Amino acid sequence: MASSSSNVVGVHYRVGKKIGEGSFGVIFEGTNLLNNQQVAIKFEPRKSDAPQLRDEYRTYKILVGCPGIPNVYYFGQEGLHNILVIDLLGPSLEDLFDHCSRRFTIKTVVMVAKQMLSRVQTIHEKNLIYRDIKPDNFLIGRPGTKTANVIHVVDFGMAKQYRDPKTKQHIPYRERKSLSGTARYMSINTHLGREQSRRDDLEALGHVFMYFLRGGLPWQGLKAATNKQKYEKIGEKKQTTLIKELCDGFPEQFNQYLTYVRNLGFEDTPDYDYLRELFTQALKDAGGVEDGEYDWMKVAKQDKKSDWERPGALHNPNVRPGASNLELHAVDDGAFKRGTTPDPTDQAAQASNFMRSASSWLASRPRSVSSSLI
Repeated sequence: MASSSSNVVGVHYRVGKKIGEGSFGVIFEGTNLLNNQQVAIKFEPRKSDAPQLRDEYRTYKILVGCPGIPNVYYFGQEGLHNILVIDLLGPSLEDLFDHCSRRFTIKTVVMVAKQMLSRVQTIHEKNLIYRDIKPDNFLIGRPGTKTANVIHVVDFGMAKQYRDPKTKQHIPYRERKSLSGTARYMSINTHLGREQSRRDDLEALGHVFMYFLRGGLPWQGLKAATNKQKYEKIGEKKQTTLIKELCDGFPEQFNQYLTYVRNLGFEDTPDYDYLRELFTQALKDAGGVEDGEYDWMKVAKQDKKSDWERPGALHNPNVRPGASNLELHAVDDGAFKRGTTPDPTDQAAQASNFMRSASSWLASRPRSVSSSLI
C-alpha cells in the first residue's frame, strides 16, 4: 500500500495531484524519485468487475519502442489497487479542439490525420485492433519537449488481438456482438453488431477527421428514451447520411478515404500508404504546406501562455476543465470522467486521500453503460 507519509507507490513513484477518473479508477500525476521524471499513475481496484490495467500493461509492452506510444514503467499492486505507471503527456486532441474554438483548419486536420493513421497502423502491425478511436485518446507530448507535437495514443483497455502473432490467422467473422467503442465515432458495422477488425478502426478515424473539419457530426444530439435506443438512432443516422453529404464542402480526398475504408472486407489489409497520400494530396490541392505548424500553436502564441501550457494544466484524455458530460459511450471502457483540474492548494490532501477517492468514486459510478461521447 502507498506510504501515508510520502504517498510513494511502486517503491519510487510519488503520487501527486489527481488529473482524472474513469471506469477503471483514478489517475494521478506522479514523480519518479530516482530521476525526477514526471509520470502518470493509474489506479484501479483489484476486485474490479472488469480489471483492465494488467491487460493494458501487456499491450504497452507489445508496443514498446513504437513511435507515439507512451513508455510504461511499472505495473503492480498497492493494497487493494492495481497501479500502472506510464509517461505523462500533454493535452488530448479534444482539449486542443476546444482550445481552437472547436474547428481545425484543413492543414491541421491533414497533419493530425496522417499521424493518427500511422499510430493505428502501428497497432495493427502488432496484431491488435484498438476499438475505441476518439480524440480524447490521442495526446500530444508535453509542451516544451521534443515530442510536443507528436501525437500519442493511450488507453488500451479496449484493444484486442485480431490475428495470431505467429500464424497470422485472422479471428473469425461473427455477428450479434455487443457494442464496444464510442458511439459518436464507431463504425457502422460496429453498430450492426459485427465483429470488429482493422477496417473499423479506420472508419472511426474518418469520423474523427470529419468531426474536426465540421465542428460536429450529424448524429450528435439525437434524443431517445434509453441508451439502447440512442445507439440505434445514431447507427441509423450514420447509415442514412451519405458520405458525399458528410464531406460536402471539404476536400474530395476525405470522401475517398471514407468510401475506401467502408468498402474494406473483414480480413482485408488496408493500404495505409494510399490513405496517407490522399491527405497529402488534399493539402496540396488546398494550397497548403505541411510545415508542422498546428492550429493550437498559433493560438498559444496569441495567448502568450495558453491554458494547457500552464504548470499543472497537463491533463489526461477525457478530462477537459469545465466540460459538460453530455455524451454517451457504448461500453464502460475506461473513459475518464469529465471534470475540472484540481485546485493546487488541494493537491496535498488529494494525494493523501487517493485510495479513498478511488473507492468512493467507484462506489457511486453506474456499472452498466457509462456517460461519454455521442
